[in-house]
Amino acid sequence: MKLCKERVVDARRAAQSCPVARVVSGRVAQRVAFGRTATQQQQRAAHVAVRVAEASPAKPAGDVYRVETKPLEEGVEKHIISIFVADEPGLINRVAGVFARRGANIESLAVGLTVDKALFTVVVAGKANVVANLVKQLSKLVKVRYVEDITRTDRIEREMLLLKLRVPAGSTRAEVLELASVFRARVVDVGDETLSLCVTGDPGKLTAMIKVMSKFGIEQLTRTGRICLRRGEALLERSSGVPEQMAVPLPDTAAAAAAAGAKAAAAAAAASNGAPKAEERAADVYVVDDADLKGVWDVDNVLSPTYSASSGPAAALPADFKPYTLCIEVQDVPGVLNQVTMVFSRRGYNVQSLAVGPSEREGLSRIVMVVPGKVSSPDGSSGISPLLKQLSKLVFVQSITDLTDIPFVNRELMLVKVRCSAGQRGELHDLATIFRGSVLDVSPGCMTIEVLGKEDKMKAFTDLLEPYGILEIARTGRVAMPRDSGVNSEFLERMSMGRVW
Repeated sequence: MKLCKERVVDARRAAQSCPVARVVSGRVAQRVAFGRTATQQQQRAAHVAVRVAEASPAKPAGDVYRVETKPLEEGVEKHIISIFVADEPGLINRVAGVFARRGANIESLAVGLTVDKALFTVVVAGKANVVANLVKQLSKLVKVRYVEDITRTDRIEREMLLLKLRVPAGSTRAEVLELASVFRARVVDVGDETLSLCVTGDPGKLTAMIKVMSKFGIEQLTRTGRICLRRGEALLERSSGVPEQMAVPLPDTAAAAAAAGAKAAAAAAAASNGAPKAEERAADVYVVDDADLKGVWDVDNVLSPTYSASSGPAAALPADFKPYTLCIEVQDVPGVLNQVTMVFSRRGYNVQSLAVGPSEREGLSRIVMVVPGKVSSPDGSSGISPLLKQLSKLVFVQSITDLTDIPFVNRELMLVKVRCSAGQRGELHDLATIFRGSVLDVSPGCMTIEVLGKEDKMKAFTDLLEPYGILEIARTGRVAMPRDSGVNSEFLERMSMGRVW
């Protein structure tokens, strides 16, 4: 036992004299040599931890969907693409598919339907050669009339934002209203604990407002995509001149009837030559009855009183169809818009309005769509309940809200370029003031006006501008969010307020 103790002591002395062992056990040797206290050791450990944290890359905070803002890579810039297309079911899906197949993530998208055509305004980030290839591929699509990258042009661009803030009544709400007046925002709904605002402007203005209002608590944010028109008398469709349906007043009923008669005569001549009829071409290779061909694809436009140029009985809404307003929250990943629109195109739905923009949460986007559907299903549920079930199965879809049967606030932004001489500027300015619009640009031969409101307001304003000559129209499509006040005009029409006996 005594011999064992002696060997242990000799081993310890050898370890203390060895330079390698001193380095390995340096923390203990320093504590003995310099006599550091526990407080000094804790301070030193904290200092080392701070140095390590500064040297190591910071981890992103927040949930798994949070995306840190970072500058664009070298050679990459944001491009704005304008696409004129003919109104046809499934065309939105084909346009979105061109971006999805090439891995391009659409930052914002606005689609507004005007007469027989729609104007897509797409914002996407990429290199110049990649975006040029996208434009080339888009121009090859059937029913696409014109495609152009307008990034380098002198243009007017606007967006719209619906913002719901968590602001109770009191001094805080008064402060919010003062800030809203600075940004020229309008109050669209007031609840017991919330306040909803609507503001238009360029992307920088809207981002600044969101940053200022975020300290009060943002309940919900719905933002449209960006819409653009060229400044002055320059038009988007430069190669084809003034758009046919926009440069002149809309066709009247007599002209439409004459066109329909010519079309019927051409169809009869084709039938006499043995050509298949239009009803026969509508079906596939299988033999089907006429009753089997009826469906949601037969509804050209359920918003005819506000979007279409027709009038009279032909413009009446179908008795068993109505427009549905859907609010879909999705993850911000490339191809998600193509997946959502594919669900509609496979079933023949014609999307009447589409607005895509960022949500109140980082990494999520909100899609607001207006689609036609049956008033009710055979089981008594909503007419588009099967469609909502298919949408909920998509991996990147977070939530789906059907706003059709609940009180909701909806707005749309429109830019219209109209012909005017120097003597007509005062008249057009007075018309814009009546509709609470604003003049954005004036040139020797035309004027660009911005109007915000519902679809029927847009239709009434464009009807007044037809005698002057409408050159171009850009619309964002409908954006909507629930009303915390719990009431609107459409909701009151479905409620019983007493009746006459």
